[in-house]
Amino acid sequence: MSTNRTDVRRLAQRGSNDRNAAYEILDTAMVAHVGIVDEGFPVVIPMLCARDGDHVLLHGSSRSRLMRSLAEGCNACVTVTLIDSLVLARSAFNHSANYRSLVVFGHARALRKLEEKRAALEKFVDHLVPGRSADARPGNAGELKATLIVAMPIDEFSVKARRGPPEDKKTDMGLQVWAGEMPVFTKFGSPIPAPELPSDADVPDYIKAMIPDR
Repeated sequence: MSTNRTDVRRLAQRGSNDRNAAYEILDTAMVAHVGIVDEGFPVVIPMLCARDGDHVLLHGSSRSRLMRSLAEGCNACVTVTLIDSLVLARSAFNHSANYRSLVVFGHARALRKLEEKRAALEKFVDHLVPGRSADARPGNAGELKATLIVAMPIDEFSVKARRGPPEDKKTDMGLQVWAGEMPVFTKFGSPIPAPELPSDADVPDYIKAMIPDR
């Protein structure tokens, strides 16, 4: 939905309300920054995130002030940014980055039913490590009680992205300075077993699939 809050004014050509683009950003990201106003002061906290259909899922301790505020339906803002490459121009002023970002405004809803919370936690686990929820022990009643999970609708949102090479001034084009893009990647390294893990415990196939060159 386009509103006064979501309309991109600076470099408006980079903005959109493309829902599929918003989903792609959330499905790629691991961390979102969640902002609220608490006792008159802005507070922004980085949190693990996941997507369930047209909602952003967030979770934390039931004792967390941020989570309690979200569960009570306070005004909130969720942002996600992915850096795809650094953009090096011939001049320092025109350096930039290729990125994809998402901003969502709204009010979250607390998930109260145990089965609803279990399903949401499975979404979190499988978002970070696909296939893990079927392997790990699910949360018990005490653990679920200690955890607050909220779902924020992806309704009032905007996407902003930059793609492509540097945009140098014509007067700089003749400078003998390298210009171009430096791609940025996030990848997983070799798994490090827990100290108490039996020495003959095999790394699961779903984890091996996440490691480059395997």
